[in-house]
Amino acid sequence: MLLAISHAVDTANAWLGRIANVLILLACVVSAGNALLRYGFDLSNNWPLELQWYLFGAAVMLGASHTLHQNGHVRVDLIYGHVSERARLWIDIFGLVFFLLPACALFAWLSWETLFLPSWAILEHSSNPGGLPRYPIKFILPFGFFMLMLQGLSELLKRFAALHGDLQLDTHYERPEQ
Repeated sequence: MLLAISHAVDTANAWLGRIANVLILLACVVSAGNALLRYGFDLSNNWPLELQWYLFGAAVMLGASHTLHQNGHVRVDLIYGHVSERARLWIDIFGLVFFLLPACALFAWLSWETLFLPSWAILEHSSNPGGLPRYPIKFILPFGFFMLMLQGLSELLKRFAALHGDLQLDTHYERPEQ
């Protein structure tokens, strides 16, 4: 049952990864369009610049959990690349339990309480002329950390299942060529 929950979290974060990919493309299109209007036609407005920032910020926050699922986050190769697969599983468990999960829980809670809720309560907008509402992008921060925390729990479940022999998990690590 726990692996089924893990699979559901993985699937949800795979969708968020696809959304993040589209957001990066849209950020590039908005950036190019904004540059064309600004430098080609001497037209300027604040909302395209803010939209570009919002799209990029949302892509980062929504893509982080998918990157964790894909084992794409940076690792420090002091020990990890030199130990057995079982030891790698234990190193992953240690990092998830003592670093990722507490940090994500703290950041999700703090960004919900101190950034999103006050912004939503007043329906905060940018102070720039023609600027965008701020509360929607401020929601992405706690949501992104929450989804990263869920993916961390999913990865934790998979590591324990792999240690128990219920799941084959690839912890293969390729050291960069020197």
